[in-house]
Amino acid sequence: MKKAANDIKRCVACGVCVLQCPREAIDIYKGCYAVVDVKKCVGCGICEKACPAGSIKVEEVRDGIQ
Repeated sequence: MKKAANDIKRCVACGVCVLQCPREAIDIYKGCYAVVDVKKCVGCGICEKACPAGSIKVEEVRDGIQ
């Protein structure tokens, strides 16, 4: 199973991923960085492709742990 993960050190909180996510699985936390709700994320990769900072990566997950 694949899920998106965000590198908060690279994230610029632009919100592009939020707008692109078809499952509404991403929010911007306190205007600082994107947070992915892994329960909603289906690992489609749209956010990864849309992220201008390259901070979001879709990774393989085992037992709910990235």
